[in-house]
Parts: sequence; structure tokens; C-alpha cells
Amino acid sequence: MISLLFAASRNNVIGYQNGMPWHLPQDLKFFKEKTTGNTIIMGRKTLESMNGPLPKRRNVVLTRNKDFALDGVEIIHDLSDVERWNEAHPEKEYFIIGGGEIYEQALPIADRIYITRIDEEFPGDTFAPDFDEAAWELTEKEKGIKNEKNPYDYYFLQYDRKN
Repeated sequence: MISLLFAASRNNVIGYQNGMPWHLPQDLKFFKEKTTGNTIIMGRKTLESMNGPLPKRRNVVLTRNKDFALDGVEIIHDLSDVERWNEAHPEKEYFIIGGGEIYEQALPIADRIYITRIDEEFPGDTFAPDFDEAAWELTEKEKGIKNEKNPYDYYFLQYDRKN
């Protein structure tokens, strides 16, 4: 299963200046719970924004740069590799975790979308992909906990592609 995983504001911002314009520890916890023990696929800039590969995950970087190499990271140059892995191991979940260009490329092959939808507007330079909600079914919706550390209203949404 190929899944997109991202947090997005009401105005569809997912990033600003190679970072996130908000701090939501509950979303980071959700991300960790979903991805630990799984394969995460990201662009080079996303990897750089995280200061290196994440522990307890297979870290894969999709890049056009044929010379890019980093310890602890598997390099691919085409999403067809992910499609092949998915065909060979359909029981596994492969998480596309950014950035914006990678989400756009992966949307046509995705089976699932996890969105932490933050009910706030933020300035940004990277945006979530637009998707036709008619082609997807909202299968889960959970309101996140709002408190002093998580100061926004937000929802954990799961969309599954309709067959």
C-alpha cells in the first residue's frame, strides 16, 4: 500500500522555508506511530529538513541527483521503484512523506492519504497536493487534542482510494 502522509493547514500549506510553520507534538507522535518499522520515501530537501535519516525506519530518498549519497539512506531516482516494491509486497505500507513535488508525483499511485488537517492558516511556500475527493473515501476522522502544547484545532483524516 502506498500512502501519502502530511500535515496541512486550512490554506493547504505543508511547509515554509524548508520547515513546518507550526509545532504540533501530537502530530509528530502520530507520524512516528505510523512510520516506525516501515519504509518512508522523501525528497532530498525533506531529508535535509529532518537533519538526516529517521531511526527505526527504512529511509528512501527520491532524487534526480545521480551523485547524491548518504549513510543510512537508500537512493532511488524514479517512483517506479516504489510501485515495484508495492507489487512485490502489497501487505506492506510505503509512506511518502514529502515534499510537495513528491506528493504531486505520487498522488496517482497512492492508495491512501493521511492528513493532519490544521484548522488555521499559515504563510507557506510548499503546498499539499490537490486531490479529487470524489475519488477518495474519508474512512477515519479523529479530532486531535488541543492544549498548551498543541494550540490549534486539528483533525487526523484518513482517505482511501475508491476502487
